[in-house]
Amino acid sequence: MEEQEISELLQIKRNKLKELQEKGKDPFVITKFDVSNHSDEITDKFEELEGKEVTIAGRIMTKRLMGKASFCHIQDRNGQVQSYVRKDQIGEEEYEDFKRYDIGDIVGIKGLVFKTQKGEISVKAQSVTLLSKSLQILPEKFHGLKDTDTRYRQRYVDLIVNPEVKDAFIKRTQIIKSIRDCLDNKNFLEVETPVLHAIPGGASARPFITHHNSLDIDMYMRIALELHLKRLIVGGFERVYEIGRVFRNEGMSVRHNPEFTLLELYQAYTDFNGMMDLTEELIRNAAVKVLGKTTVSYDEVEIDLGKPFERISMVDAVKKYTNVDFNEIKDTEEAKLVAKEHHVEFEKHHKKGEILNLFFEEFVEEHLVQPTFITGHPVEISPLAKRKPEDKDYTERFELFITKREFANAFSELNDPIDQRNRFAYQEELRAAGDEEANMVDEDFLTALEYGMPPTGGLGIGIDRLVMLLTDSYSIRDVLLFPTMKPKE
Repeated sequence: MEEQEISELLQIKRNKLKELQEKGKDPFVITKFDVSNHSDEITDKFEELEGKEVTIAGRIMTKRLMGKASFCHIQDRNGQVQSYVRKDQIGEEEYEDFKRYDIGDIVGIKGLVFKTQKGEISVKAQSVTLLSKSLQILPEKFHGLKDTDTRYRQRYVDLIVNPEVKDAFIKRTQIIKSIRDCLDNKNFLEVETPVLHAIPGGASARPFITHHNSLDIDMYMRIALELHLKRLIVGGFERVYEIGRVFRNEGMSVRHNPEFTLLELYQAYTDFNGMMDLTEELIRNAAVKVLGKTTVSYDEVEIDLGKPFERISMVDAVKKYTNVDFNEIKDTEEAKLVAKEHHVEFEKHHKKGEILNLFFEEFVEEHLVQPTFITGHPVEISPLAKRKPEDKDYTERFELFITKREFANAFSELNDPIDQRNRFAYQEELRAAGDEEANMVDEDFLTALEYGMPPTGGLGIGIDRLVMLLTDSYSIRDVLLFPTMKPKE
């Protein structure tokens, strides 16, 4: 619509509100309305409710005026139901008010459940109460709200006019609940750890920096949950988990948002193999909870979450897709020569293990559509993971890939404080070389390890990507109620 037309319509809505207020019918003074039933209950339990009085409340989504009788559809949290409004039932004054109500207004209706001559289950209104006046214009129903930028910025409108959007977020809640239920049943303890950190740690990522005025120190929004949770393992909690927001000051894409939801859990006396089994169980249970099955269609590809996930080492995966066997490469210099031959770009300070990871990212990830555990990461890119006893250059770590994306990261946790200090020292060298995502030395965490941490398995799962998979959503913004957006100028 033209700007002038929109402006005129908005003014008409405000004029209607003013008229109501002058008549002593200001909807904004109403503080409550007792709702007895929702739309789906009236439909599903029609035989039980037919002829009985109900009270419903919701937003007017359609309205059809026909002289002394009218129809409207009311949308509540569970769907829509039709209401039949007659002048001789609700009174002439109330009916005249109703005729002036707008699409988008929120009303409460008391009436009797019945079925129209056309067979539509409806509520025959005995009274209609305006509960809130909408002063904006809803997108018209035939085209709806399709512009993605507007949908993300004004999620409240998106939820009103695109019911399938609400369904995705209901599934999100169900997914998180299924994870909680599974872990609680296994005697994991849910805990809360600080969001503000003196030192960012637990992941390789650039943090957001803020300032604590009272202490006069810079602090960091957490980039992971790991180091505080492992302190609790040291303290004697054998099974802990947290589901919370983490913050990474990095690029934005269909896969990345600066703040996202992460599950991290730690279990004493198990290893990364135990974490693999648990990862499969958590994801499979979530699929059954929201879909009722273990197969999911994502981007028109069927993903099978029911059968055991494939397990392959990073070295073997790179060999499979490039014919380059890093077990046959003697040292970093030879690795760099092979990288040049395959046009893989690397930094001067990169070592053999980091170049292996570059090969993996360049040549392997795009093939990992079905669930696949990639294991045996190089020690250079795994500063918090325990080394493999049989090969000290690699770690007991895995990443889970599905639909070419990483979904989980886990290891047998490094509990040797001397080795951990040496790993932190290498991370400091990387920072000095310009890597802003490298870890800092966390002296308190090293002290905790010196008190003794039992053998422990740790796991992190990106909740948002799991929701994307199970709701067939292309962008992470589709599964975040309020994604980060660049402010409008």
